[in-house]
Amino acid sequence: MFRRTVTIALVLLATGGSPLMAQSEPAGATVEVNGMQMYYEVSGEGDPLIVLHGAYMNIDTMGEIIPMLAESRKIYAIEFQGHGRTTDIDRPITYPNLADDIAAFMDEVGLEKADVFGYSMGAAAGLQFAIRHPKRIGKLAAASVSYDARGWQPAFLEFIPMMTPEFFVDTPMEDEYRKLAPNPDGFPALVEKLIALEHEPMAWEDDVKKLETPVLVIAGDADVTTLEHTVALFRLLGGGGMGDMGEPLPESRLAILPASSHTAVIDQAEILRSFVIDFLEGKVPAGFM
Repeated sequence: MFRRTVTIALVLLATGGSPLMAQSEPAGATVEVNGMQMYYEVSGEGDPLIVLHGAYMNIDTMGEIIPMLAESRKIYAIEFQGHGRTTDIDRPITYPNLADDIAAFMDEVGLEKADVFGYSMGAAAGLQFAIRHPKRIGKLAAASVSYDARGWQPAFLEFIPMMTPEFFVDTPMEDEYRKLAPNPDGFPALVEKLIALEHEPMAWEDDVKKLETPVLVIAGDADVTTLEHTVALFRLLGGGGMGDMGEPLPESRLAILPASSHTAVIDQAEILRSFVIDFLEGKVPAGFM
């Protein structure tokens, strides 16, 4: 029963939890990035915004958020190492590696600087990108992100040691993988790397404190990270103080989605779009003070 429940949750994560919305004819291409053929799609017009998907996902399974963001920004949606149509290489999947892949991708497509929106694994990769390549990022919108492994919910921490490749093989997730993967038989290898990623050390507090990049932290109230950890991240970024005291609000922001599990966050595209675009454009609700 436990395996079935978690498998269903992971499948919802990989499908966005709802029927996919067709994008408005995005232009797809591949570029060589650190030895892999990285697939990406460009859509919309405006200032550049790089969109980063979660683990076991791809551009399509991000659902409606990409075409919605493309209504006002030029979107560069990428597929990470071994995900979607991007090839795998003989290298572990780590957050620093993913962050460096983003920078290398920008070099290949001629982007000097861009804003970033990431979800789950993509949000953590975006946070590492801001840490490792601060001059290449404008603002970061990070949905369902952690900066320390101790911030995961106890139930998830208990589950990590139970993860094995066999748990994921022969599931609908593998079927989805085979539809796009350059190597349809590469799913077990990808699973092993993503399980190893869950065991990678994550303790970025000192680096987060030094960030000058404005960050919008988004989380569900029943997310994979604890609410206490999410608030702690916001405070590290300079948030959490009282407004209406004559001082400008910090550039970083916090948004908590009610009645929202981890897999439900990305499925609330209209709300996410409003939060993200207002943040990127610097819009602040007016108070009567």
